Amino acid sequence: MSERNEKGSSSTSKKPGLVSFLTGKAIEIPEKHIFGRCRFVGEFEKLNRIGEGTYGVVYRARDTKSNDIVALKKMRMEKEKDGMPVSGLREIMLLQSCHHPNIVSLKEVVVGRSLESIFLVMEYCEQDLASLLDNMQVPFMEAQVKCIMIQVFKGLAYLHKKEIVHRDVKVSNLLLTNMGTIKIADFGLARELGYPMSPMTPQVVTLWYRAPELLFQTKTQTMAVDMWAAGCILGELLLHKPLLPGKSEIDQINLIIALLGTPNDNIWPEFSQLPAIENFTLRSQPYNNLKTRFPTLSSSGQRLLNFLFMYDPQRRATAEECLDSSYFKEQPLPCDPRMMPTFPQHRNLKQPQQHQSIVPQQSSGLTSMTQMLASSLYPQQSEPQSLSKPGIGELLSSYARR
Repeated sequence: MSERNEKGSSSTSKKPGLVSFLTGKAIEIPEKHIFGRCRFVGEFEKLNRIGEGTYGVVYRARDTKSNDIVALKKMRMEKEKDGMPVSGLREIMLLQSCHHPNIVSLKEVVVGRSLESIFLVMEYCEQDLASLLDNMQVPFMEAQVKCIMIQVFKGLAYLHKKEIVHRDVKVSNLLLTNMGTIKIADFGLARELGYPMSPMTPQVVTLWYRAPELLFQTKTQTMAVDMWAAGCILGELLLHKPLLPGKSEIDQINLIIALLGTPNDNIWPEFSQLPAIENFTLRSQPYNNLKTRFPTLSSSGQRLLNFLFMYDPQRRATAEECLDSSYFKEQPLPCDPRMMPTFPQHRNLKQPQQHQSIVPQQSSGLTSMTQMLASSLYPQQSEPQSLSKPGIGELLSSYARR
């Protein structure tokens, strides 16, 4: 019995490591070789949690070696027993292949001491559009909306030229830097298309931005799903609220029909052959109500939205076509990204005031310097503001957008 206990204690005390083929004994791994070619995550100081992507939690962190502020995304490894999930490998490969000003860049991959600790080190962006839209006191002006959308279309044009479909374009995946640059982020659902196209799951893209072909369970997907989502973002920025906030797939379809009319085989060939059509009884609505929904939008803006919201994916506008739209060449012209307003980094506050509105700050210059000098010479006591509690609709809207 004692021998058995001794054997058991010796087996449990063995440290995991390499075993020599010659002697069969464990080989101690030098500390400098434990993490392979990847850096140790301990070299990064986590500052605060800033968000959660499709396949991981994102932190703001400081690289202790370079002193740079980065975004540290921890990969989800909850149910994986045989290594990294395919979705994580796909995200790393796609991000490594993308180099564009409007695509978030992957700096490196770092690891922890366990097999479950894998982190992506990406460039840090100060804001995301979803948080801004939920908290902005003054909405974006149309010139600023055009500036944002041009950058979104440039990023999508780059991805689509590389045969990459993002499949999760939404305001929470659009990051904004203090230099006014938009970055498309979160490639957890992105795919590189092949030919012939293989079937893919239609349960992608957040419901409010999901294209009708996905709602009707199409077997193949194209870059058109990203363009529909871009149209929803454009409408949301112009209306200052979500364009199609459906509560379920059926409700989402009804909202689309109410806005664009009922689809049929004339405007969408092979529509009646989509897999899920037999499960729906669509109400008859023959009118396109985009003009009613956007009464102050110019005719070229109406035309751009109509092309983005084409039912037929093959006729839907491409990113390159959107960049050539006359909407971006008429008054008000798109502002320069460097002239975009900056905002407080509310995600990084240790004790954020839950209901405090975000007010855009002016770009740095003589005016801001004068204001800083005046405030230092003549300090003013801030008056307490009455904070109204948000309604349940606002809370659900903020949660559903993410």
